[in-house]
Amino acid sequence: MQPVTISQALDHANTLIDRIDAILLLQQVLVVSHAFLLTYPDQILTAQQFNQFSNLVQQRIEGVPVAYLIGERAFFDLTFKVTEAVLIPRPETELLVEWALKLLSPNKFCKILDLGTGSGALGISIASLRPQSQVIAVDLSPDAINVCRRNVENLKVTNLNAICGNWFDELLGQKFDLIVSNPPYVSEDDPHLQQGDLRFEPKMALSAGEHGMSCITHIINEAPSHLSNDGWLLLEHGYDQAETCRQLLRDKDFSNICSYPDLAGIMRVSGGQLNLSK
Repeated sequence: MQPVTISQALDHANTLIDRIDAILLLQQVLVVSHAFLLTYPDQILTAQQFNQFSNLVQQRIEGVPVAYLIGERAFFDLTFKVTEAVLIPRPETELLVEWALKLLSPNKFCKILDLGTGSGALGISIASLRPQSQVIAVDLSPDAINVCRRNVENLKVTNLNAICGNWFDELLGQKFDLIVSNPPYVSEDDPHLQQGDLRFEPKMALSAGEHGMSCITHIINEAPSHLSNDGWLLLEHGYDQAETCRQLLRDKDFSNICSYPDLAGIMRVSGGQLNLSK
């Protein structure tokens, strides 16, 4: 093959995939920063580097998410390792972190539960910013828990314990000041599951029965048994599920119930506070 420079490789890839994706993939191959690519555009790739880059570009053409190809995704100013065993952390889920941080005092000990943790992005972000708290992160998938534990180690978080289990099953008798969850909420027959990144993400972490509401309903129904007095439950949900979530919370005697929109204006998270003295 003819010698190919960084600039030429990116220009060619840009005819096939998004340029930002191409930059991230080439950074992965060369193990360099974006600044390096800009500074040394005439550096020649080895045959092995070019073949590796071409292979990643082809996978991206086929739709494999960039996060899986490079093995990581940024979330709330942290970088999380991801594999196909976990959902790719998304910006809208940062709403749950922001809401949780508003409810948690930086100087007060609190027990927090992250249900369906996946990569651990939600629980680890909260744990890192509220070091006085103790977080338990639960996921049904052993592979997901392994990814979460790897992120705990890489990010040097000492106040989070990741355990494998089905929702509340491993938490008998335990109570928390805050429960957060980004559970499966896409309807099992939703056509979006066959489109874009969702085709490659774990279905058990994406879709649920009862038009996407089965996991959310279970969490809301069981949460009161695991919340301290005045404890909060915060959930991410689908674009059309906010009112149903609020009604389920009302049915379980939660108060201060509200929903918040994502950057697209879609009601994306809902939650409420449990007052056991009512």
